[in-house]
Amino acid sequence: MTRQRIEIKKIANTAARQVTFSKRRRGLFKKAHELSTLCDAEIALIVFSATGKLFKYSSTSMRQVIERHRLQSERIDGLEDAPSVELQLESATHSVLSKEIAEKTQELRQLRGEDLQGLNLDQLKQLEKLLQGGLSRVTETKDEQFLKEISTLEKKGAELKEENLILKQQMENLPLVVKGQPSEPFPHLHKSGDPPLPPQGYNSSDISLTLGLPFAN
Repeated sequence: MTRQRIEIKKIANTAARQVTFSKRRRGLFKKAHELSTLCDAEIALIVFSATGKLFKYSSTSMRQVIERHRLQSERIDGLEDAPSVELQLESATHSVLSKEIAEKTQELRQLRGEDLQGLNLDQLKQLEKLLQGGLSRVTETKDEQFLKEISTLEKKGAELKEENLILKQQMENLPLVVKGQPSEPFPHLHKSGDPPLPPQGYNSSDISLTLGLPFAN
């Protein structure tokens, strides 16, 4: 038969509760002794019964174990009050970044010609060298931009010139038109041996009258 498990709750019967306390206390002390012997552990147990009676067990000295516990607790409490490693690293990083920002801000002000009173001759020469190098790079960049703009303008000029040439050729190929008069329709039909063509506005009645010929209606 399997042993029936006892429900873990306060035993209502006082006598039964006292018997259970005695059995369990002896078993607890026995297990503590076994653990200390087998594993070389330092163990101290303090138990007060419901009536206030003290029972204790210690593998070495009860006072020694209690003092060791107190020191360990103080050390743990001190570590909990101290800032974490992550917080310390974050604070250190923030401090370094703040210092670098202050230094770069000061350098920028000096490059603008401000706050130069505290610089010695060597520092002023170094600052002058930096400014000359920066000015040289600015000039080179400006020249490059000028060359790019000139190249772009030349390209646009060449395109406009080519467009104008095409338009000029198209205008030259158009037929000549005199204002108020149509262009000659078929100039290629006239041959050199033929009599000249009458001028525009020619009226055959004028020739008939001049030669004395009858005018045909």
